[in-house]
Amino acid sequence: MSQPETTTTQATALTNHDRKPIHIPGFIQPHGVLLALSTQLEILQVSNNTQEHLGKEPEELFGKPLSYLLEAQQIETVKQCLAKKIGIPNAFKVSINTLHRQRDFDAIAHRTEEAVILELEPTDSKSEVSFLGFHALAGEAIAKMQRTSNLIEFLHIVAQEVQKIIGFDRVMVYKFDQSGAGSVISEVKREDLSPYLGLHYPATDIPVQARELYTRCLLRFLPDLTAEPVKLVSPENPTTHQPIDLSYSVLRSFDSCCAEYHQNMGVKALLVISLIQEQKLWGLISCHHLTPKYISYEVLKMCEFLGQIVSSELAHKISYSEWDYKVKLKSLQSDFLESISQADNFIDALIKPEIRLLDLVSASGAAVCLNNEITLVGATPNIHEVRALIEWADTQVSDNLFSTDSLPKLYPEALIFKDTASGLLLLRISKIRRYYILWFRPEVIQTVNWAGNPNESIQAQADGSLILCPRKSFEQWQETVRLTSLPWKACELESAIALSNAIVGIVLSKADELAKINLELERSNRELASFAYAASHDLKEPLRGIYNFSTVLLEDYAQVLDDEGIECLQTVISLSVRMETLINALLRLSQLGQAQLREQATDLNELVTQVIEVFRASRQDSGLVDICIPRPLPTVQCDRVLVNEVFSNLLGNAFKYNDKPEQWVEIGYLSQEEEQGAGGAGEQGSRGQGAGSKGEEFSPLLRAPRPSASFPCPIPNPQSPIFYIRDNGIGIPQHHLEETIFRLFKRLHSQEKYGGGAGAGLAIVKKIVELHNGQIWVESTIGFGSIFYFTLE
Repeated sequence: MSQPETTTTQATALTNHDRKPIHIPGFIQPHGVLLALSTQLEILQVSNNTQEHLGKEPEELFGKPLSYLLEAQQIETVKQCLAKKIGIPNAFKVSINTLHRQRDFDAIAHRTEEAVILELEPTDSKSEVSFLGFHALAGEAIAKMQRTSNLIEFLHIVAQEVQKIIGFDRVMVYKFDQSGAGSVISEVKREDLSPYLGLHYPATDIPVQARELYTRCLLRFLPDLTAEPVKLVSPENPTTHQPIDLSYSVLRSFDSCCAEYHQNMGVKALLVISLIQEQKLWGLISCHHLTPKYISYEVLKMCEFLGQIVSSELAHKISYSEWDYKVKLKSLQSDFLESISQADNFIDALIKPEIRLLDLVSASGAAVCLNNEITLVGATPNIHEVRALIEWADTQVSDNLFSTDSLPKLYPEALIFKDTASGLLLLRISKIRRYYILWFRPEVIQTVNWAGNPNESIQAQADGSLILCPRKSFEQWQETVRLTSLPWKACELESAIALSNAIVGIVLSKADELAKINLELERSNRELASFAYAASHDLKEPLRGIYNFSTVLLEDYAQVLDDEGIECLQTVISLSVRMETLINALLRLSQLGQAQLREQATDLNELVTQVIEVFRASRQDSGLVDICIPRPLPTVQCDRVLVNEVFSNLLGNAFKYNDKPEQWVEIGYLSQEEEQGAGGAGEQGSRGQGAGSKGEEFSPLLRAPRPSASFPCPIPNPQSPIFYIRDNGIGIPQHHLEETIFRLFKRLHSQEKYGGGAGAGLAIVKKIVELHNGQIWVESTIGFGSIFYFTLE
């Protein structure tokens, strides 16, 4: 909001004036007569001044047909109102015989929901202004207004031309802001009057009901604010028993508060012309005169017409003044969306280069939140503050687009970072996935010049209630406004919405592409698995022949071969054994690709005990091996046979790649709470230094680091335990820790070292874990050992 906190209190307070039904005052201004007619044009209600203007008492008119006053042709004109929309007037000249003479009136008729209202204003002219006369008066003013493209210059010309037509002492153009408060942005006045140009007025000066009436009725004329209003005789419609609606009445009386307000300014006559932009009240042409002043109905209609021309031109002038900025935003938006649609990394496309995301809405900082990952750009609160702000928005903001230029007033915690984020524009792309973009603007300290102290408008009663009272002084009163940023423009909000729509479209398009790719990959994987199975199965038979015939040659024909021939045959036999190992691994992996899980509740304590027993039985030196399980393992849903293979492979590797004289392995798990803590259950079973580790130096704090972002698997389910197998072996180089060690047939050492092998064990383990919708990752320190983590969903 552009107004200070004091006027926010005013705007939200329930005042006596806010509650007044100002459209049904029951009174009219005394310079004319009002008749309320039935749809059969019988007189139902009249103002209590008919004797003065028509020479007839009110009681004499009740129940009479309109023909009692008007001629047939004039009555037909009134009847035309019945076919028009509510509030659309028919105006004509009429002469009525009174007691002493014939009087001329401007007659204005319109219909309401329940009646036809005929208003008669005395006039000195019997003839209506011709089109040429009207054009002569208004044409020059319109021509001048159309010559300029500058908004302020245009409005100044408007004020000048209106003053020239009506001759008032002061003519101002008043613009509303989003809160209902406003300011004078153009003024033409008598030289001896104090200026109001640049002064601000609180929303309570023109309450909601008055603004709503100004939106519907484009002109309001009060020729004498000191005149006594005239009461309607029979204030209620005798048919409906409801007060008559005078919303569109030109004679509708004014509220006493309104009269006192303007008289405190020295104003005796008032003319207000509404300026409408996009069907909303944009502002007013407010005309003040220091003495009562009457204007003919024709001139008033010309002023109303000029107001409509100004409203029409206003859209072009505003658009022209904002055109360059809008073009810049559109161009930036187009380039931005094109780069996002073509990018592989969504976050990088949003934030690189940084200035592009900020310029999209003219912000000084931004935060991109995708799930729980937050990326900051430019001048912003810190990540913890942004995360707390998003939590607040989740509960307090229901719209997908939210903006404020005074965040600390809505979210008091923002006081801490007001220098960077007094203004907030929040775009919610997906609430389920928590996709947000937040833009920030810093605090801008402003000095606002008010027309008098706005706090004087509100007075407290003895019962504690607040009422609206006219201010006595309108001299400039300054207030410093803090905790606000520059306001967000409509075109900036549109730019943010366009970004949201484009992102959703791009995501849907990418999803379609991924779905097609996944279908193709599934088909290719099935074909590849079938081929691998068939190929590995079919290769075993000729390979077995090569091995058998080479063995026969070596056993039966060794005496006829020299040493080189014997060595070649031994190489053939060794390579065929190696090849069979590789084929068996490939066959096993292809079988896993086609396997159906047979999940059952599995006690991992029993399963791991069996794995350890088999391991000890297969190793003669197993007595030197220390295997520790610090606490009982949980029972999980899994394929018992396949998970047995996971533990067997990892346990075997833990001792296979270990050159320590005293070898140990620890098998355990971490719950979600422990994984988030500083060490949790892992500390209970630590085998590092200071924890009964037999002097080993490898003792990192046992926790489950999250896998690398380059991993294709999802983040582990927070409800699933994270299992680990920890050793004090040789460790793994850092550059192999992500994908390399899980690649098929990838060995980190030569075939001769550490007992050889096919290099397929970890690839098979990874495949089994992924079949369980889990994930596997590792952390390691060269020379001290490794920890393999995995989950089973």
